[in-house]
Amino acid sequence: MKKTKIALAFFPAFCVQHSPAQESERPDRIRIIGHYENAVGTSDAASQGTITPQLIEARPMLRPGEVLEYVPGVIITQHSGDGKANQYFLRGFNLDHGTDFLTTIDHMPVNLPTHAHGQGYSDINFLLPELVSRVAYKKGPYFAEEGDFSSAGAADIDYYTKMPKGIASFGLGSNGYRRAMAANSFDAGPGHLLYGFELFHNDGPWDNPEDYRKLNGVLRFSEGTNADGYTLSLMGYSGKWNATDQIPQRAVDDGTISRFGALDPTDGGRTSRYSVSLDRHKTLANGAVFHMDVYAIKYRLNLFSNFTYFLDHPFPVGDQFEQADDRTVVGLTPRWVFNENWGGRQITHKLGVDARRDDIKVALYDTVARDRLSPVRPDKVLQTGTGLYYENATQWSDTFRSIAGVREDFYGARVDSDNPANSGTTNAHLTSPKLNFIFGPFGKTEYFLNYGQGFHSNDARGTTITTAAKVPALVKTRGEEIGMRTEVVPHLQSSLSLWRLALDSELVFKGDAGTTEASRPSLRRGIEWSSRYIPHNWLLVDLDLSASRAQFTDGDPKGSYIPGAIDRVASLGVTAKDFGPWSWTVHARYFGPRPLIEDNSQRSQSSTIFSARASYKVDARTSVNFDVFNLFNRKANDIEYFYSSRLCTNQVGTTCTDPPPLRQAPMDDIHFHPVEPRTVRLAVVARY
Repeated sequence: MKKTKIALAFFPAFCVQHSPAQESERPDRIRIIGHYENAVGTSDAASQGTITPQLIEARPMLRPGEVLEYVPGVIITQHSGDGKANQYFLRGFNLDHGTDFLTTIDHMPVNLPTHAHGQGYSDINFLLPELVSRVAYKKGPYFAEEGDFSSAGAADIDYYTKMPKGIASFGLGSNGYRRAMAANSFDAGPGHLLYGFELFHNDGPWDNPEDYRKLNGVLRFSEGTNADGYTLSLMGYSGKWNATDQIPQRAVDDGTISRFGALDPTDGGRTSRYSVSLDRHKTLANGAVFHMDVYAIKYRLNLFSNFTYFLDHPFPVGDQFEQADDRTVVGLTPRWVFNENWGGRQITHKLGVDARRDDIKVALYDTVARDRLSPVRPDKVLQTGTGLYYENATQWSDTFRSIAGVREDFYGARVDSDNPANSGTTNAHLTSPKLNFIFGPFGKTEYFLNYGQGFHSNDARGTTITTAAKVPALVKTRGEEIGMRTEVVPHLQSSLSLWRLALDSELVFKGDAGTTEASRPSLRRGIEWSSRYIPHNWLLVDLDLSASRAQFTDGDPKGSYIPGAIDRVASLGVTAKDFGPWSWTVHARYFGPRPLIEDNSQRSQSSTIFSARASYKVDARTSVNFDVFNLFNRKANDIEYFYSSRLCTNQVGTTCTDPPPLRQAPMDDIHFHPVEPRTVRLAVVARY
């Protein structure tokens, strides 16, 4: 807890226009209708792949963050208001709001280090799904170009530089849902201009209406060719909401509140994100490719939460707190790719730099009804991360290639705290070797062996603190994977991987409390199976299964289970398209039970949730989408925790008026955030 028709179904293909730099690095391919570009010969690991916009168009999506749920094995949930970053689960991790899962949008980082609410906080509510041209995903620390937060996985979300068609959409739905968006592109002077805008409102099913209001926009100008060009992008997002955070089970059982009720109706937040970025690419005289992204981001968050109610400040004001984050981020990521031929063997070299600086004002305050009472800990942090990496890919024969790489990361931070004892500077560096072997294809099947070391950074405040235990700046991870990918069965593409990931420690800074919490070394192991089946050009089936086991490895007698660690996940999507004017999609997601405390005596529920879409083409330009979420109205939970809280018998607003004889004692309890009940949305979509 944190305070088309199918040409050839499985050959690598480009159904979409990518950025000029992407296109300069890939040959033209055959157009497909599949939801994934995961053919034999297209990746360096069985767990690596690419999601096409066809999947995003076909499958209903409750929240923008669910774009990442299309990555096999990923689960997206929410434990608060939808304006807050999602909760992520993958490969035996409760990733909280993003730690150990790296997300970039148009090569700009989304994860935020030394964040007010959690290390690696990853809020993608500014995403416009209609602009997504592809999602490239990787799992494990096997890739030299992926640095901080990428040990469990990484996803790079790309936007179009030129829209296939203009699009306008207007949607209405249950619980005050309203959404209007428009996007198009056109020639502008020497280049091309793309725009996209979104207006959004939703109350949700909560007794205390969420009143989530969002304004979102993108403007992109591109010029040049695939060999020599650039894209300049501006993005802006602002959101406000009320939050119904996780609630105690006992308050629902005794009728104090409903499953959709709130004990502190003043929880919520506001956030904004504005960015400018430049994507420059050029083919050099010697045939090498140069690509550089430069970006600047301005970000703010004020988040109000109350998870324990009257535990720490029993009477009369309660435990609400504000986490404030105000930062400017600047960075650049130049890289060079060049080819050689050594004795008839094709050699590819990749050399790159990943540099970033965060100038952060971060603070924690005690509050009542969003009014600040007193600061708990305000800090100014200047944090810099620089990574240098080199990767060598050698094609030793027609059926064997290797990829060897190394990455060196440097970390530096200066913390200026209101308590001089917690101020200071810290520096660290870490070397991460990588090695991958790819065998095949042999009879439409290829095999992978992957090894790599990676890391995640810890909150800079935790590295200089003296009033609690310090944490290391960088925590090493080590991962291995063996996998295969096959297309032996006609129309079926299948990938299987066995993986292992060890962490030196899961030390984290507890932003909710302003102190550090020393966790323990851990080991995660698992198996994943992903299949894509297209028996006909009108039928697409996507099936993903994964199972994992996560354990602390230090032998502590309080238990070896990692609270919140995901165990079993399953996802099944079936799309039937082009039946006259009709198309249908049904999606089922299974989210398995998790341990809630180290001895496994408390466990969460599992859930199986169905969603569906029916789409009707009115004419060549206009269609209507009818979406139903939680199709069978299952009574399930998005998230569950087990911890201590104190309730109030007589509460007036946010103030407890219990006299001493009626004051309740603290109690350990399950706290949960429910899955939204059956929700219906209707959208009219026009393409022009």
